[in-house]
Amino acid sequence: MVYTKKHPALLIMGIIFVAIAYLADSGGISGLIDYLKAGKYAGEMVGMGYAFGAVAVVVGLWHLAGSHEEGNLDYYMSTVAGAIFILLVAMLVRWYLAPLVALISTGLGPVMGAKYLHQVLGLNYVVLGIVAGIIIVNVFKIPEWAENGVRLSRFGLKTGVILLGTLYSLAELQSLGKLSAIMVGFFVLGSVGLVLFLGKRRNIPSSMGGVLSAGMGVCGVSASVAAAPVVQAKAVEIAYTIGTILIWGVGCMFLFPVIGHILDLGHIQFGAWAGTGILNSAQVAGAALAYQPDGIETLKVAEIFNITRVLFLPIIVLWLAVWYVKQEGGETTQQVNVGAVIFEKFPVFVLGFILMFALSSTGVFAPAQHYKGKYFDNNVKQSMLLKDDQISAVSSEMGKLQRDDRKQALKRMLDNRKVMTIDDETVIRGIYNAKVLSKDANKVLKGATKAVRHTAKKISKFRQWITLLFAFGLTGLGMQITFASMKQAGGQPLVIGGIVGTTKAVLSLIVILFFVSETI
Repeated sequence: MVYTKKHPALLIMGIIFVAIAYLADSGGISGLIDYLKAGKYAGEMVGMGYAFGAVAVVVGLWHLAGSHEEGNLDYYMSTVAGAIFILLVAMLVRWYLAPLVALISTGLGPVMGAKYLHQVLGLNYVVLGIVAGIIIVNVFKIPEWAENGVRLSRFGLKTGVILLGTLYSLAELQSLGKLSAIMVGFFVLGSVGLVLFLGKRRNIPSSMGGVLSAGMGVCGVSASVAAAPVVQAKAVEIAYTIGTILIWGVGCMFLFPVIGHILDLGHIQFGAWAGTGILNSAQVAGAALAYQPDGIETLKVAEIFNITRVLFLPIIVLWLAVWYVKQEGGETTQQVNVGAVIFEKFPVFVLGFILMFALSSTGVFAPAQHYKGKYFDNNVKQSMLLKDDQISAVSSEMGKLQRDDRKQALKRMLDNRKVMTIDDETVIRGIYNAKVLSKDANKVLKGATKAVRHTAKKISKFRQWITLLFAFGLTGLGMQITFASMKQAGGQPLVIGGIVGTTKAVLSLIVILFFVSETI
């Protein structure tokens, strides 16, 4: 069978990519980029546009004019059209549609629009990419020439999970006490077990129960993607899990800060609760900042708890591998060889995640104490030191500060023209988050903290590739979800997710109230 189709689509898409790159490089669309505030994507438009445009043009010419025979070359080259198709849709969403939605959201107001519509609902390029894929497959259908390539989306997701390991290190967990680690482990494992139990009682497919348990128990989208191959989950089952996480996260964003204030939780207590009970990382951060808008103590605790959940991912994938084989084994359940399951079913890409995490912990990619690739170092270049006018702008507003720790941290910064310690940096970030100073003074403080918070170059590249791979993979995933399959799946995942999410939130709050103090 010959898979390559003689069709001009790939060549046309290549020309579109090259045109975007040329217009971005020459300033032909600078007005549009400025209007959308998408300047940070200009480099991607040029680099990716020329690179993938050239590949698409060359292979597209071969598709159109070459002779094609059955074989491996024909099969693999036939996937290029579908891959470029996914990439073009994903990048149009990332570069233009998502910034437009953000612009519209901001126009609705800083609270209802910018915060809740855009941040809480997560209307970013990832969610919009999935929606775009769903619209394409259900309204327009996937063209025959793109079908092979669309299947490559899962490869993109797996590669993204591998690189995800580079963003974490063991040093990030040093501030956690034993109780905190035990609590996170208990609720991760407990949530997974409860989803599997309820899934069996409600007769949902094992594949659906497996991917939902990983998403609800560990860390949302990343965990769902990692667990999907192990339990042979369908695209629609991954989509249902993502939808459940999104809906649950929206409720948590509204309710957690309110309940936290009613109970007068401390910063560490609320951070521990948000990091344990809310699934999506962005929603964890949003709830923490909503609870403490004048500092980052809560945010730091919440993020550490959230990262700890991610590190349970390999354990959960291993558990699901054994569980799924036993579930599908029928009468042969008792004869399952656990060692064989581990060898045969445990996905290589999760081993890649573990390897990258181990390497990251040694300091190969960034200093071992990095936090998602960023690390504190006040070895600031001369050009980055505070200028006289900046010092004057901040000094004139010192009287607005009430807390002694803030006054002292700011005084040390002004005396030395830079932030001196990581503790001072935390305090100063709290000052500009509180917005007690003027806009100009806040700008100085923000610049000073950025000057001492460096991002390792390797981690920066890894983060960029992770972003692109997830954009590509999840857009392609959307192209495999039909309305018919969604209707067939029913609403059971949402019911189970609601039960498990509520149970975890309530029980974790009880544990925190009784056992977690303001000193971990």
